[in-house]
Formats: sequence, structure tokens, C-alpha cells
Amino acid sequence: MAIKRIIPPDTQFLSGPNSRGRELIFLFKVFFQFFRGFRKLHFAGPNITVFGSARTPETHKDYIQARDLGKMIAELGFNVMTGGGPGIMEAANRGAKDANGTSIGCTIKLPHEQKDNPYLDKAVRFDYFFIRKVLLVKYSYAFVVFPGGFGTMDELFETLTLIQTGILNDFPVVIIGKDFYEPIQEMMQKMLKHETISPGDQNLVLFTDDNRHALEHIRKFIRKNYTIKPKASKILGED
Repeated sequence: MAIKRIIPPDTQFLSGPNSRGRELIFLFKVFFQFFRGFRKLHFAGPNITVFGSARTPETHKDYIQARDLGKMIAELGFNVMTGGGPGIMEAANRGAKDANGTSIGCTIKLPHEQKDNPYLDKAVRFDYFFIRKVLLVKYSYAFVVFPGGFGTMDELFETLTLIQTGILNDFPVVIIGKDFYEPIQEMMQKMLKHETISPGDQNLVLFTDDNRHALEHIRKFIRKNYTIKPKASKILGED
């Protein structure tokens, strides 16, 4: 008796070889999702992307800080871009709206989560994580990473790998939550000790608990590498 494994349609592309027709349909689907994302985001910038847990409640200190950061990013003249879901993503998008800024979400279709948060001016929905991640990097000038789970770790380390290997150049990554991410810092020191990373790689990311420190770090990169001129910030003592 032949046994056939039943696989949900949207996950079949990772289940090994499929029929030629199914693979072709998948390729066309990926192409059109990339094309739609490019068109929707091409003139949407400049953006700063904020990552973090979708499970962080509104009353949590991380939510409150992410909302404050979203407001500060908008006051600098940047759009706030997130994965468009709840938790930290919602907080950052909400902060942008508090400052009458633009709030963008690159959302994903998942079996059990997540619905879009209600603070998005523009939303682009994808079926596949890898398309979403490409767009979040392509149209962003910096990443800010709050405490999160597997998805946040995936986004953080993939971005660091792209910077380390020279695919991305002078791309600031800020991690907020020094206690939460202390094991990551320790692991980076262990990598350095065992020479699995270079001494300069430890400078690819800034660990801080201070929103102002985070934004000033990002501004230095942008001033050095881009012609974009963010608006003056009262928060940073500018006129």
C-alpha cells in the first residue's frame, strides 16, 4: 500500500521535489509577490524597520518603549516599518501614528497568527517569509531589534550575516534589551575567542537600553552614507 504524505499547499515548496507544474506555479507566485512588494514600497521610504515579539502585551515595558521609539523615528522624518503584526510591531507602528508619521507593515499569512495591527497606513501581505525578509531589508535604512522569539532571532542573524559578508554595507543594527540579549553578547565573545568571527564583527551591532542612543547611532550611519536629510529632532536637541 502506497502512503502519501498530506502537506498544506503553502508549505509544499519546502517538502522536496514537486511536480513540474506545481514548481512553475510556485515560481510565478513568488515573482508576482516580489513585483507587488517592489511597486508598493518603492516610493514609500525612507524607512526604519523595528523587529520584536508578536506576543508582547500592551502593558509590558518593551511595548511602551517600542511605542516611544516609533514616535521618535517618525519625528526624525522616517517611516516606521514592521512585520505589521501585534506586540512590538504594533507598538512601533502605533508610536509612528502618535507623531502623525507613516506606518508600514510587511505582513505574513500564517495558519494560527497573525492579524494585522490597526495602526498601518500601508500594508503589503506575503505568503512566504523569505520574500517578506527581503523587502524588509531592501527598503530599510536601519534595523532596531527588541526582545523576541525565533522569528526575531532569524531576522537579526540573517541581517548580521548579510552585513558580515558584504552584501549589506554600513547598515546599522541596534538591539534594545541588554539583559534579554546578554547571552547573545556572551556568545559573540565566545565566537571571537574561538576565531569563528573577526574582531570587527562585534561592532556590527549596538546593544543599548536607551532609545536616544539607538537613534543617534542610526543617524551617524545615515549622515555618513546617504544624502537623505532627516528632519531636525527636538528629542536630540536639534532645531
